[in-house]
Amino acid sequence: MERKTLLTDCPDAQGLIAKITNICYKHQLNIIHNNEYVDHSTGQFFMRTELEGIFNDETFLMDIDQALPAGSHRSLVDSKRRKRIVILVTKESHCLGDILMKAYDGSLDVEISAVVGNHETLAALTTKFDIPFHFVSHEGMEREEHENKVIEIVDAYTPDYVVLAKFMRVLTPSFVAHYHRQIINIHHSFLPAFIGARPYHQAYHRGVKIIGATAHFVTNDLDEGPIIEQNIRHVDHTFSAEDMVKAGRDVEKTVLSTALSQVLEDKVFVYGNKTVIL
Repeated sequence: MERKTLLTDCPDAQGLIAKITNICYKHQLNIIHNNEYVDHSTGQFFMRTELEGIFNDETFLMDIDQALPAGSHRSLVDSKRRKRIVILVTKESHCLGDILMKAYDGSLDVEISAVVGNHETLAALTTKFDIPFHFVSHEGMEREEHENKVIEIVDAYTPDYVVLAKFMRVLTPSFVAHYHRQIINIHHSFLPAFIGARPYHQAYHRGVKIIGATAHFVTNDLDEGPIIEQNIRHVDHTFSAEDMVKAGRDVEKTVLSTALSQVLEDKVFVYGNKTVIL
């Protein structure tokens, strides 16, 4: 028996759930799990349906298309296929190490195809897990030239997603467009607060009482892409900026791995500049 997940995103209409589930029954597909959500402010319907059975994708999706209103999006994904990622890093190890360890022990179901760094700092950590590490120095290069070299390496692995695990370089619009809605970043603040560089130092100078981290899809607007996951921890007046940096690392790695897990399990719908997670 195969397992696949039907993802439906369309204008809301009466009887959508009944129509979709009846088509599943018609094709003798067992519904293992189903979640749905309607954004009443926009009139948009979202549904995630885990199915088991013998699939004829073409005829099944043809029936689904006939049942859905105009302007609909649907996809049928293989629930058992492990997705591939390439991770981009600079020097900080905590987010990379957390993903490597969770992939190693199976708590994150993913194939890490490679790690690419603009410094060699994390090569030894990566190779301990028998994962290729590619060093692409940015020194003496124009940004586009450096990114083209990175793209050449990343594309060779045909990843489903590119993960920025504290990759401390701003990406050009051409790089972002090349991996449209495939780049996941961890930003070390509770967005939309403290966008850009040194957010913990910005937070320190504002005297905040909480710090946080945000995992989001990357767009051309710096740190403003659709948010996947966020979390916080409390701080107080005794924390220096450096204390905040240290305290934030645990939040960062947890938020990134949680967001990555949700994306890998096809739970994340992107709608406008927001996400719906089912």
